[in-house]
Amino acid sequence: MPRSVNSVASKARRKKVLKKSKGYFLSRSNVYTVAKNAVEKAGLYSYIGRKLKKRDYRNLWITRINAAVREHGLTYSRFISKLAEANIDLNRKVLADLALNNPAAFKAIVDKVK
Repeated sequence: MPRSVNSVASKARRKKVLKKSKGYFLSRSNVYTVAKNAVEKAGLYSYIGRKLKKRDYRNLWITRINAAVREHGLTYSRFISKLAEANIDLNRKVLADLALNNPAAFKAIVDKVK
């Protein structure tokens, strides 16, 4: 019995990898075996990057809140603990946005917490 090779699927699989590696440097975009490794590594980096992005944004929000709160004579940690005591459920993203774009509303929150 002759050997059956599904060349259609194999070629499609290779084309998919080479399409993803378009624009990569030298043989990383042309040679399948090299491109496969490059695409795999790029996928890993993008997965890690999606996690790091969340961490970076939270860090930015905390920095912005801290800077805004210090103008009103508080520190970040005391502000957050007093928010919890006052049962104000605003997340850091919203607080940072208020501090940056609407200082009057942020000041009202700080005054309510004090």
